[in-house]
Amino acid sequence: MTSTQPEVSRFRSLSKPLRLLTKLFLTFLPIAAVFFVMDTPSYLGWDFLREQYYGIVLAIVLGCVFLLVPTTKGAARNRVPWYDVILSIMGFGVGLYVTIFYPRILQWLGIITLDRVIVSTIAILLVLEGVRRLTGWVLPSLGLLFILYARYTWLVPGVFHGPGIPWHRLVNSLYLDTNAVMGIPMEVTAVIVVAYILFGNLLFGVGGGEFLTNVAMAAFGRYRGGPAKMAVVASGLFGTISGSAVSNVVSTGVVTIPMMKRTGYKPHVAGAIEAVASTGGQIMPPIMGAAAFIIAEYTGIPYPKVAIAAFLPALLYYICIFVQVDLEAGKSGLKGLPWDQLPPLRGVLGQGYLFIIPLAVLVYALFFLFLAPGKAALFGAASILVVSLFRHQTRFRLSWILEALEKTGQGLLELTLVVAMAGLIIGVITFSGVGFIFPLLLGRLGGGNVFLLLFIIAVANIILGMGMPTVAVYIVLSVLMAPALIQLGVGVLAAHLFILYYGILSMITPPVCFAAFAGASLAGADSMRTGYTAMRLGILAYIIPFLFLFSPTLLLMGAPGNIIMSMVTAVAGCFLLGVALVGYLFRELSPQMRALMGLAGIGLLIPIQSQFFMITLLSNIIWGGLALVLILWEWRQRLPKVTAIGHQQDGK
Repeated sequence: MTSTQPEVSRFRSLSKPLRLLTKLFLTFLPIAAVFFVMDTPSYLGWDFLREQYYGIVLAIVLGCVFLLVPTTKGAARNRVPWYDVILSIMGFGVGLYVTIFYPRILQWLGIITLDRVIVSTIAILLVLEGVRRLTGWVLPSLGLLFILYARYTWLVPGVFHGPGIPWHRLVNSLYLDTNAVMGIPMEVTAVIVVAYILFGNLLFGVGGGEFLTNVAMAAFGRYRGGPAKMAVVASGLFGTISGSAVSNVVSTGVVTIPMMKRTGYKPHVAGAIEAVASTGGQIMPPIMGAAAFIIAEYTGIPYPKVAIAAFLPALLYYICIFVQVDLEAGKSGLKGLPWDQLPPLRGVLGQGYLFIIPLAVLVYALFFLFLAPGKAALFGAASILVVSLFRHQTRFRLSWILEALEKTGQGLLELTLVVAMAGLIIGVITFSGVGFIFPLLLGRLGGGNVFLLLFIIAVANIILGMGMPTVAVYIVLSVLMAPALIQLGVGVLAAHLFILYYGILSMITPPVCFAAFAGASLAGADSMRTGYTAMRLGILAYIIPFLFLFSPTLLLMGAPGNIIMSMVTAVAGCFLLGVALVGYLFRELSPQMRALMGLAGIGLLIPIQSQFFMITLLSNIIWGGLALVLILWEWRQRLPKVTAIGHQQDGK
């Protein structure tokens, strides 16, 4: 899911007629989405296919991208070249072609006509170029590589050798088949994610973003490391809605990073804190930036079950970050913000009901009424419009609503083309048979060793995820990697969450870690140093996927007693791991003590397993006892120094 507040600097400054035209189309896009998500055509008795609606989405997105986004970053932004006008018209054309002719295309999909080949070829080229302009070269290069492979498979040696697919069949299938561009990624985006982008923009427009920031400031600002704790909470809340780590860093980091630096955090630490907090929003329910909905569609597991299962690992991730942030502040002797710079908590919470109501409506519609995710988000959006009547800033004003609609349209530009690109790759995987070959190859590489195979998959996910948007990372890797994990006996949901975690970790893992780079840029810090600090802060995300693969208790599955014990020991493990990584508790720790604390923390993170109940329970007792001894030792070592200082001061 793209940011709800895209960077305006990416877009051209258009002339008044073109600006009005693009504004009109971008505003119309979420309105059309509401019309179709609520199944209005069926109520009106219209015979209208979902793919025809996807054609409308593609028409608007492709048409607007070539008007708004320049060819290169250095290109002029005050005019639209003639060739971009032509590309824009062609983009509208290939999308409307699907809208107008898809019922006939679906009926005769196996019959390939010249017009379909021409339109499909143009559409694929436009998607490749549009993605290049919006995200850079990595994703379109990967897509082009897959397309060329499907065509020239006979040139590839080994297990990937094949007869190849003729161009006319290949392009026709990639653009028009429901297993490619018109498949699940486009469905999730055009039916579900658009509703949540609209929900987020309306919530921000009515003041929800300011409310979340003020709550974080009022709650944590006065404590040591307060601005960093505020950044962790606020960025996590923003991130679960926006889903784009880099955009979230840019939008919230402009406030949080300077504040952290002013209170004493080193620049690279401030940038890293913002990066890991923003990245974590993509694994934090209820929205998880769109990942939860895509997982639900791919696995057939109901969305509420996905969100509930993902909750504890995400919570542990943030606890580990929070502990490190607090101890980093204690180690450096940092203080919180003065009272006069903080909003009053009572005053902030006094207006909280205005923003809690929409969130409560969303949760109730999802988890109690069991509405489809897209419809639930629209009910939440409708409640925001009602709430807006109780704020004088938004009462009886349409401008903020129109702005939210336009921002929603802007937010769909990158996401729609990214999922279209992912659809092309999935189409190649499906039509060429790579989806069957790849798990077998991974099994060979693993040599029957489960842990080696998991390590290979984790590293491959991080490498393939470098430079790619999160949604594309998950979609592509889940098709390639999930079957290999499931063949090992791993649960379906655990396998997909494992892939999601390691795909997202590319955002904070050097050498290519875009979220950390964005944080370093705002903090004025060294990029690689910020990246390595982000890895340290987000260390739990590298560990916990291996744990929940082998024990479903961390995904809140199993006996209630086992789940509770696993939660308690995991929280203690996060605390000890944070202590070991920072090297500070009541005082600075020796290397030996840090190592023992780290071992105890990892030991306590191992969850209770039903099939090995006594072994895992005994393990937790042993590591818990060691942790208690270490903490008491550190406490006693601290006391004599404090007493001595106190006597010294009394003597003076």
